[in-house]
Amino acid sequence: MSLLTRFLSYVSFDTQSDHYSETVPSTSKQLKLIQHIKEELIALGISSIREDGFGNLYATIASNTKLKVPSIGLMAHVDTATEMSGKDVKPKVIKKYAGQSIVLNPSLNIELNPAIFPTLLKHQGKTIVTTDGTTLLGADDKAGIAIILTFVEYLAKHPEFKHGPIQLGFTCDEEIGRGVAHFDPKLFQADFAYTLDGGDITEINIENFNASSAVVSITGKAIHPGSAKDQMINAQTLASDYQLSIPKTMRPEHTDHYQGFIHLTESNGSVESSTLRYIIRDHDLTLLKQKEVFLETLAKDLEKRYPGAIVNVSIQHSYSNMKPVLDKHPDILKRVEQAYKLLKLPLNIVPIRGGTDGANLTFKGVPTPNLATGGYNYHGKFEYLVIEDAEKMVEVIQEIVRV
Repeated sequence: MSLLTRFLSYVSFDTQSDHYSETVPSTSKQLKLIQHIKEELIALGISSIREDGFGNLYATIASNTKLKVPSIGLMAHVDTATEMSGKDVKPKVIKKYAGQSIVLNPSLNIELNPAIFPTLLKHQGKTIVTTDGTTLLGADDKAGIAIILTFVEYLAKHPEFKHGPIQLGFTCDEEIGRGVAHFDPKLFQADFAYTLDGGDITEINIENFNASSAVVSITGKAIHPGSAKDQMINAQTLASDYQLSIPKTMRPEHTDHYQGFIHLTESNGSVESSTLRYIIRDHDLTLLKQKEVFLETLAKDLEKRYPGAIVNVSIQHSYSNMKPVLDKHPDILKRVEQAYKLLKLPLNIVPIRGGTDGANLTFKGVPTPNLATGGYNYHGKFEYLVIEDAEKMVEVIQEIVRV
């Protein structure tokens, strides 16, 4: 089966996770793809497969060499982002892309335009898979799954290819920060691993944001507007005031590279009460803590300016920067550098402006940098995957595990 065919089958599964669900995984529909992957692994001759009751799938490909080599893990997640629907995805396949603007949806006048997305021009002559403009695509991270399974098929067809033990891991709920909350390193059995969850194939990620989230709860005072003078405290007004007190330079639309941010992801409420939900990000842990303190200070200031209002800030840690740990294991990066050199591919070390399952798994004792997939514009209707780049990543994995 080709990587393209495999990928198109995976995006037919609606696997969106849910922030508000308290179940594990957060949505049962993710398990349908997990079971599909399990069946595909069995069909490819993989018999050592484990499940943990939390939606995670583990598999082992036994070593076929007598040499003592490390056990290397490969990981991908099945869920898609919460920002846009992943149901009824209707992918478009553009072969030999010629640099034109791609009409995703003529009736809605939605185009994937290289004038807006100039990275498209790097892929001329290649096969690009896009959305139809009404959903996300799901390359994050079904491209990673397709790469791993295509690699497994390669091993099945080439028993002469020498490698050590290879561990496979497939998780749920990565997009809502719970991907490895119940992931068991003892079942995974890897000395170190790589997530296949990045973008441009010239990039590897060995560092990511430190991350936390904040919920700002504002209690006002509802009074009939006809007699509200000097009595009403409109919680929605306070919520607007709070958000506008965050400098533009701290918002994600004005940051890049190593600059952190405070991002309002959701707001709702009434006159009596309002809730603001934020994510807080920074590669530097000290700067992250400063942003958290800043949000708490804004709350106290708001209470002073609106006597009688109550403003509470609840902050929760999400994940940490994996770089300090990975710096202690330089051989993991060296394997990738050697693979890229053999394949004559350029390689750049780029910080993730986000996180991966690998970040949290690294702090569970399995150092796990992030490899690319060839996907772009994740989490929205302009998402696309470059098939030849994804296929090249299969070759990269081969060189990483080759003995």
